[in-house]
Amino acid sequence: MIKWYKKVVFENYANFKGRARRSEYWYFGLAGLCILISFLVIGGLIGAILNGKVGAGNGIALGYICFTVYSLAVMIPNLAVLVRRLHDIGKSGWFFLIAFIPFGAIVLLVFFGNRRNKRL
Repeated sequence: MIKWYKKVVFENYANFKGRARRSEYWYFGLAGLCILISFLVIGGLIGAILNGKVGAGNGIALGYICFTVYSLAVMIPNLAVLVRRLHDIGKSGWFFLIAFIPFGAIVLLVFFGNRRNKRL
């Protein structure tokens, strides 16, 4: 998982050309989920230490703030891997705009789970 994350974030930071296999896209998403959970747990622990209470809301809010900063930092690599995954299944990179219509994100998730287009 870390290999794919490094490949997406550091080596292909803003590379919108080419293709991304299913594993590259989904491991990048899994790494982002793990980072979110880590920020929330660490924020909760910091909040518990500072306030003396378990599950303090201020610490979790700190975790969300840290995750928001992280999300802004990896916004371009996230978009780049999304576009490369669309290229891999035979769609235009602009097809990601379908996410902005109702139920469009669900359609994209179905596309991202599909195998590569055999005609390519």
